[in-house]
Amino acid sequence: MIDRLKRFNWLMFAAMLALVALGTAAIYSAGNARSEEVFHSMWKANLSTALFGLAIYFVLAFFDYRRYVSLFAAPAYLFSLVLLVAVLLVGTSTYGGRRWLWFFQPSEVAKLCVIAALAWIYGSPEPRPWLRRFPGFLAACATIGVPALLILLEPDLGTMLALLPATLAMLFVARVWRRGLLTAVLAAAVLATAVLAAVYEAEKPGVPENRRAAIMRFVPLRPHQVKRVKIFLFPDEDPHAAGYTLRQAMISIGSGGFSGKGFRRGETNHLKYLPQSISMNDFIFCVYAEEAGFIGSVALLALFGALLAPCVWTAYFAADGRGRLIAIGVSTLVFAHVFINIAMSVGLVPITGLPLPFISAGRTFLVTVMAGLGVVQSVSIHGREEDR
Repeated sequence: MIDRLKRFNWLMFAAMLALVALGTAAIYSAGNARSEEVFHSMWKANLSTALFGLAIYFVLAFFDYRRYVSLFAAPAYLFSLVLLVAVLLVGTSTYGGRRWLWFFQPSEVAKLCVIAALAWIYGSPEPRPWLRRFPGFLAACATIGVPALLILLEPDLGTMLALLPATLAMLFVARVWRRGLLTAVLAAAVLATAVLAAVYEAEKPGVPENRRAAIMRFVPLRPHQVKRVKIFLFPDEDPHAAGYTLRQAMISIGSGGFSGKGFRRGETNHLKYLPQSISMNDFIFCVYAEEAGFIGSVALLALFGALLAPCVWTAYFAADGRGRLIAIGVSTLVFAHVFINIAMSVGLVPITGLPLPFISAGRTFLVTVMAGLGVVQSVSIHGREEDR
């Protein structure tokens, strides 16, 4: 046990606890601005969920990751597919999508299961040269594509967009047919650019309706997704209706100034200019930034850096491929959530429903992230290079 504690990554653990504390405070502030009484105690639910996640974190951290990856990665992946199908059939419908199955979101669980499955397949200690070639690339596409398609059908484009960078990073580190990976990334970039260009051409002022309809036939987006892209491209076109949320989010962040307005003194939040439906989850960074200011926002980013740097360090010094791939997958997943959430809050990317790790209210996501970091901690404890 003493040897394990010596290898315990205390920086990662301390950064995680600090982020949980900041998230609980931000949820407390955002919840007290809402009219419904149930949201006033949401911070308590977040804290109890964090304690539950912390227990899972320690269980996963002090057990050898190689055992449960080799034993449970494949069954967990298959079970996650069953859950994703079940949520489409009997899940709870909210905001036009089926994403909840009873009290949790299967898509959040599926992200970790996909990472574990890829680590199990492509980090195997047994030599499998075919996995590094075109057949291995096709196998990876199938492993990632099935859950990604099911998540997209919910629909939950944001979760799928966060999963893809994590899995691509894992495949790149695993050296899976890099020519194919680079081609796929380039094709995705070209497709995204073409979609943005098409929406811009169709939605710009003065375009006839028949031309707009002709262009939009080739755009693979749902109406609400097209609306979000339009807001991103033309943020000032309709500031009091379609662009209201983004406008208030940017006002909230900017009004925090250099040092912030102080805890529970954010006017945009407490005067309910920032829509209450998103102030505790997707746009909670706006609440935090208004109260903590530029200094607090930089401190928050520094904490995320202190959390992710040890994950990358663990991957670099991992003794085996599975540990390396898990650490890369989890760290990239967390980074993707942080980047997309904050970028959409300041108008750098289209708005999508992605929570900010440890800061946004969300039980399933919080437990999932803490579980993933627990596995990374297990790699740090049990999978160092000197153990070879």
